[in-house]
Amino acid sequence: MSKILPSSMKDVHYDNAKFRRRSCFKMIVQAFANSSIKRECVSCSTGKFLILLMIGGLAFLMLMNTNSIDHVSDRIRKSIAGREEHRLLLNGVGKFGKFWRKPPRLPPRLSPDEILTGNSSTFNAGNLKGDSKWVIRQRSVKHAFIHAWSGYKQYAMGYDELMPLSQRGVDGLGGLGATVVDALDTAMIMGADEVVSEAGTWIETHLSERIDGKGQVNLFETTIRVLGGLLSAYHLSGGEQGIGDMKVKGPKPHVYLEIAKNLADRLMSAFTSSPTSVPYSDVILRDRSAHPAPDGLSSTSEVSTLQLEFNYLSAISGDLRYGTEAMKVLEHLKTLPKVEGLVPIYISPHSGQFSGENIRLGSRGDSYYEYLIKVWLQQRTSQDGDVRYLHEMYEEAMKGVRHLLVRKSIPKGLVFVGELPYGPKGAFSSKMDHLVCFLPGTLALGATKGISKKKAMEENLLTFEDMENLKLAEDLAKTCFEMYSVTTTGLAPEIAYFNVDGYSEGGHGGGNGSSEYANDIIIKTLDRHNLLRPETVESLFVLYRITEDSKYREWGWQIFEAFEKHTRVDSGGYSSLDDVTVLPPRKRDKMETFFLGETLKYLYLLFGDENVIPLDKFVFNTEAHPFPIHSAVKKQ
Repeated sequence: MSKILPSSMKDVHYDNAKFRRRSCFKMIVQAFANSSIKRECVSCSTGKFLILLMIGGLAFLMLMNTNSIDHVSDRIRKSIAGREEHRLLLNGVGKFGKFWRKPPRLPPRLSPDEILTGNSSTFNAGNLKGDSKWVIRQRSVKHAFIHAWSGYKQYAMGYDELMPLSQRGVDGLGGLGATVVDALDTAMIMGADEVVSEAGTWIETHLSERIDGKGQVNLFETTIRVLGGLLSAYHLSGGEQGIGDMKVKGPKPHVYLEIAKNLADRLMSAFTSSPTSVPYSDVILRDRSAHPAPDGLSSTSEVSTLQLEFNYLSAISGDLRYGTEAMKVLEHLKTLPKVEGLVPIYISPHSGQFSGENIRLGSRGDSYYEYLIKVWLQQRTSQDGDVRYLHEMYEEAMKGVRHLLVRKSIPKGLVFVGELPYGPKGAFSSKMDHLVCFLPGTLALGATKGISKKKAMEENLLTFEDMENLKLAEDLAKTCFEMYSVTTTGLAPEIAYFNVDGYSEGGHGGGNGSSEYANDIIIKTLDRHNLLRPETVESLFVLYRITEDSKYREWGWQIFEAFEKHTRVDSGGYSSLDDVTVLPPRKRDKMETFFLGETLKYLYLLFGDENVIPLDKFVFNTEAHPFPIHSAVKKQ
């Protein structure tokens, strides 16, 4: 039995007995049998006559009541209006209906295990532990996911993204049905079987044809969303027997694997066409050709955020080409000069060298640092090569972050990560993208390697460096949450600036004057939009798993409620916002694929059981698609 509530089955049986249906005749007979009336009445002939008369009267009333109730039940079964049903139940029918109306019966009380078993999660949510409040909140996230999918299915099925206000689809990611693939493993984790079936069927029927016939796609976006989604679906649907107790609808695992291989074979041209180890940014799928971006440069984060996906594909397919080509990029980056482990945000595939001096952990820089630790976690037990250099690069980079980029705001001292747009010798910028909010989760993951902080400390696994990184992770998570709380809508802007000692950015606050940090955070006019991004809730999920501090769940729930209040579109789907500092906020008419693939997935896992996708056995790619770490992978 679960120990969620202080109850026992004895309590349950007792409570259920109180509300079990019993006939009026049975109650009167029981009362009569247990009272002194029986002894007194049967002692005289008059009493015997009265008893017979009473029994006859009761039989008559029961007969009339049965006919009346049967008549009511028949009418209820035929009624399709809930109000009519309620009226019939209250008023009764027939001559004795009003007299014989039964009091309302309470539903049977369920045990804690029975309550939790009602959750239909594929991962056996009946074994969830914790307050039932979180089970209810988790179901709310699932309902939001189904609402988002219903809008996409109705108005944009097969398109990359939904425009929920215009009620149509748009292809902004190459036309591969990105939302379908991005959302599939979220539906599997939630146990949304109908969505799994619909998405899986579309992929099996249409995606291969799309891959064979489409033109230009971005290597990075297609890898993390489409290739990553297919590979995660392969595992979660039973590929390499990774999750034995999971039963999902839709295609067999090999369908996802074969489509993933077809896509990856075409994406490989980005690596093989480049004169260096740095791949080109764009691929023509139907031609199996690739070319650089118009300015000739690639984003550092994009070329270094492909390795989890291609490594896993090699592991399950047995074809080492994929992982070998992808890992050449990181091996090459290891040799390039850096600034205390930090790197510029652009790199040239022609020269193989970094371009410019702009250093930041926001756009074009973020997931470089994320994949250093995640690829190391994925591959550290692999026999295919020594990847210790990745952990060394990660540790050096985090020291550089603390030394060069971390500051505190004034007057309240929020810890944030700024930028060096002109390199280490240039001026510091107090600008922090919402994208930087991936960092708290990455820091925590790197510190404990996915196990809880309590367990890591008990086993004496944390170094001084790990403890510093974990402290920074918690401080930054607080800042990321306050970027939400400081606005009128409770939703974060795309970019925030922070007041720092000796310098203040021009701009306005978030509109929530009651926030303790209203004077610390500045939001410029062009930065006030919200794209339904996942980075903050991702970090809240990781930090809750590692610290077991329930405040991260509470913060996540506040964010979810703000999404529900301000971004939900009644006809289906959710929409990005133009300005989070005003009420009501104007909707942008765009639902990004990552809202289903990442934001709602992380919220669902945040409110759920820690044994679902455990962080010491799985690693999430930068689009929240979980892959098993290398020791758990069996080659197909």
